[in-house]
Amino acid sequence: MSKKVEIVRGSGNIFRDFSRPNADAEQLKALLAAEIIQTLDGRRLTVRAAGEKTGFAAADFSRIRQVKLDRFTIDRLMAILSKLDRRVDVSVETKPRPKRSDIAHHASR
Repeated sequence: MSKKVEIVRGSGNIFRDFSRPNADAEQLKALLAAEIIQTLDGRRLTVRAAGEKTGFAAADFSRIRQVKLDRFTIDRLMAILSKLDRRVDVSVETKPRPKRSDIAHHASR
C-alpha cells in the first residue's frame, strides 16, 4: 500500500512558508549566521578565538553556532561579519505580498 505524497514548492524562505511573523528578517538573520559559521569553520576559529579577534563575547559565537538568533539584530550580525573581515552587500527587492487566497490556491496544486 503506497501513500500519495503531495509535493509543495517552497517560496525560498522557510520562515515565510510557515507563516512566521517577521519571516524576511528571520531569513536574513539565518543567512548572516550561516556566513559567520562558514567563516569560523574556514578559518578554524574556536568561539573563544573568534571572541578575542572581534571583541564580541565567545558566548555570542556559541549562540550563533547553535542557531539561537533571537538575541541578535541584523546589524549586530553584520558587525560581527565586519570584524571577521567580511564585507556584506545587501540588495533590496520589493514585491506586493500575495493574498492569503493566492497562497492557499498555490499550495493545493
